[in-house]
Amino acid sequence: MPLPTDPAVLETSQRLVDVLHGIFGPHPGKRPVHAKGILLRGIFKPTPEAASLSAAPHFHRSSTPILARFSSSTGIPNLPDTDPNGNPRGLALRFMLEESPRHVHTDIITHSTPFFPAKDGPEALAFFHAFASGTIKSFLSTHPAAQAFVQAEKPFPASFGTEKYFGVNAFKFIDEDGQETFIRYRVMPSAGESYLDGEQLKAKSDSYLYDELPIRLCAGPVAFDLVAQLAEDGDVTDDCTVHWPDDRILVKLGTVRLDSIMEDNDAEQKRIIFDPVPRVDGIEPSADPLIDTRAGVYLISGRERRAARDRLTMLTYSGVPDEE
Repeated sequence: MPLPTDPAVLETSQRLVDVLHGIFGPHPGKRPVHAKGILLRGIFKPTPEAASLSAAPHFHRSSTPILARFSSSTGIPNLPDTDPNGNPRGLALRFMLEESPRHVHTDIITHSTPFFPAKDGPEALAFFHAFASGTIKSFLSTHPAAQAFVQAEKPFPASFGTEKYFGVNAFKFIDEDGQETFIRYRVMPSAGESYLDGEQLKAKSDSYLYDELPIRLCAGPVAFDLVAQLAEDGDVTDDCTVHWPDDRILVKLGTVRLDSIMEDNDAEQKRIIFDPVPRVDGIEPSADPLIDTRAGVYLISGRERRAARDRLTMLTYSGVPDEE
């Protein structure tokens, strides 16, 4: 996964990582946002409709191994699941296309609201700076997209497996004949949506979402439908804060079935770096400028996590206690 080549994008990505660390505090080995999370293994099975829309390999195979990461918002690793700042929840999917001799994969990154507070990197940086400096109310009064994100309903899910997730950026599907279709992803729970009211939430523990997953898996896979919302001519594809009309066609691309929690979870979460850029034949990024900024943020923060992991390993083997 390469860094963005545009120096301005790279600088904005680094500044975003820095301001997020300033808001939530330094937590070596953890992400600056969505720090609390868990990795699972599973399988993706596509529909014939997916193959008709895109030449991407995971839409043309009978099944593809996947990794998934559920997460809570903020950069606080021990944030209680009952804290409203943990919403929206996140879901990242990795399609494992080739293990050897190269590790080839493509990722989808979603969260549990169709809203995002900024259309590009500089605006996202201004949003978080306003949050950090205590001027967020003034900022929201002049930035309607950020205000819509903050005011959007973000209920507490009964389970990660009963939440819906949205990819806010648009991508271009290209079929085997070169036909192009712009889409946005949705990941919809096969078990149906289920949320907690205030009284139910009071009875939940600080880790209820993460404690519930192993119990749910004992009863069978946690399943979702991967869905594409199709753009029509004239729909905006380069601004994630502009929503497409609700009557746009939805196409089921396949089924995600998560059946086990990944072993060595903490170590693997330090290692894995999800990539907002598809980097696979049959799927291309749109002109949405936020995609490259997000890729820069994820790679920079991923390298920080790996450096923290390597430092801890070195200290452990040398017999020196870790001071962090």
